[in-house]
Amino acid sequence: MTTTTKLDRFMQDVRPATPYLVVDLDIVEANYRALAEALPDARIYYAVKANPAPEVLHRLAALGSSFDVASVPEVELALATGVNPSSLSFGNTIKKERDIARAFELGVRLFAFDSEAELLKIARAAPGAKVFCRILTSGEGAEWPLSKKFGCTPDMAFELMKMAATLPVVPHGISFHVGSQQRDPGQWDAAVASAALLFRRLEEKAGIELKMVNLGGGFPALYREAVPAAAAYGAAIWDSLRRHFGNRIPAVIAEPGRGLVGDAGVIEAEVVLIAEKGDAAGRRWIYLDVGKFGGLAETMDEAIRYPIETDRDGTASPVILAGPTCDSADVLYEKNAYLMPDSLAIGDRVRIKSTGAYTTSYSAVNFNGFEPLRAYFV
Repeated sequence: MTTTTKLDRFMQDVRPATPYLVVDLDIVEANYRALAEALPDARIYYAVKANPAPEVLHRLAALGSSFDVASVPEVELALATGVNPSSLSFGNTIKKERDIARAFELGVRLFAFDSEAELLKIARAAPGAKVFCRILTSGEGAEWPLSKKFGCTPDMAFELMKMAATLPVVPHGISFHVGSQQRDPGQWDAAVASAALLFRRLEEKAGIELKMVNLGGGFPALYREAVPAAAAYGAAIWDSLRRHFGNRIPAVIAEPGRGLVGDAGVIEAEVVLIAEKGDAAGRRWIYLDVGKFGGLAETMDEAIRYPIETDRDGTASPVILAGPTCDSADVLYEKNAYLMPDSLAIGDRVRIKSTGAYTTSYSAVNFNGFEPLRAYFV
């Protein structure tokens, strides 16, 4: 992303104490409009977990967004925007039965599951609700692959949807997730093919006609490497839907998170310490006042590589970047090559770009006494 005039002006004029996140809501809106245009026949369910700030949710609700929620507090946050409960999908496949009941009481009627036990909980706590089963995908090509924690095999999904038809719920659809920060639009094809095959098997062998396919998330933000435009994802996905579903394309929903808010945010941080530590490659250690526990959890295994800028110029050398806490895991980038100006000094500010997603929501509460990451919206 390029820092917008609004963000530049805020950082220069307001200049809050670091670290903090500032989000440009106009970029959030532009990203939503681009994806909605790329997927014109899909309903967008913003993944609230990516950035649950009321400012973000209200802007998206005003644009007509629906919401993918993972907990009762997220249900309440989404409803506080004024949207109808029918615009919510409880997409977490791991829910307490009392939370299912509470969401149902609040009007939620669409629930995800991927196991027999979860399906039975929904049947007991939300009779009459629509359910969709999440299937496993490879996650190949994603920078933040999702583990086998979520989803089941297509064969198991077939049996679970047959069971759903015998319970007081409505077997409604199939969902999947091709991995977060998915830079290959073609990765949706195999998942769409699996979903379409399940649709046909259930109709032909069990008389169950499903109505919805959930494309999940995976739509990327712009970090250090280039990503295709939203239009490329839309074209690839609709080509897959046409080829695998033919003339019977069901209702389609998508659950973007970082793709809407990632590019919209910048964290401004301060250099706390620059130290020579005898690194074999001669690299300096640059310690910032924000790290893994302050909102940059996605630097785990250096999976998400944020662009980092400073106002210093001149020659630059490879460095190791770390956070401020007394935890040896709080190292941001050691394997990936990050160059920082040789003139960088303690007390300088740096800008960590494309940090609008999964930063405030991952920020620890007072670990080592550091306050959670503060956020501003412009």
